[in-house]
Amino acid sequence: MPTVVRVRGSVVIPETELRWRFSRSSGPGGQHVNTSATAVELSFDVAGSPSLPEPYRRRVLERLANRISGGVLTIRAEEHRSQQRNREAARRRLAMLLHEATAPPPKPRRPTKPSRRVHERRLKDKRHRGELKRSRSARWY
Repeated sequence: MPTVVRVRGSVVIPETELRWRFSRSSGPGGQHVNTSATAVELSFDVAGSPSLPEPYRRRVLERLANRISGGVLTIRAEEHRSQQRNREAARRRLAMLLHEATAPPPKPRRPTKPSRRVHERRLKDKRHRGELKRSRSARWY
């Protein structure tokens, strides 16, 4: 069964839109690392994907602009020793990135003003604190 990447709600990306590349992992690891291509590079064409609705596509391209090159989002996973686990990690990371990037924008903040009573109470407390500290400094001449 072909796997899909669930983005948000009913929006999914089929496996056919994902491009995989495999290479040897970097770093120490001995003979196993030197002979097997376990590192995974997952590429997803955000700009040309028919699966992403237009509002989602705009949000992803805008919010992940620093991670997207030429309309393509690339994720590299090499933390596991097996290629299959690295594939799952990359797929999970893609789903998380797209889920966060397609979230609706937050409501705009309406600036509020503290009430007059709160303002006066704060100033009164500040005066009281200052007097308390002044009274502690004993002046012995």
